[in-house]
Amino acid sequence: MPAELQELKDQLLRTDETFRQLVTEHHDLDERIRHLSNQAFLSAPEQIEEISLKKRKLRLKDQIEEALRRHRGPVDNIAHVQSH
Repeated sequence: MPAELQELKDQLLRTDETFRQLVTEHHDLDERIRHLSNQAFLSAPEQIEEISLKKRKLRLKDQIEEALRRHRGPVDNIAHVQSH
């Protein structure tokens, strides 16, 4: 991740509660998926849970990326105007 994008993410984690909740939930889902993946055998309900969690995690990733694009847009526009 480019340093500029990481800085924006860090800033949003400090200042935007909704963004922070998205990132926290994404991390929590990642941990649960990792736990399920480490098991030698998954029951049918666990397999369904794993699939469901992976889909939810992808939706969260999309929401996180959309939030970053929304907040980055004006900064990119300002930088572009200032460089010309």
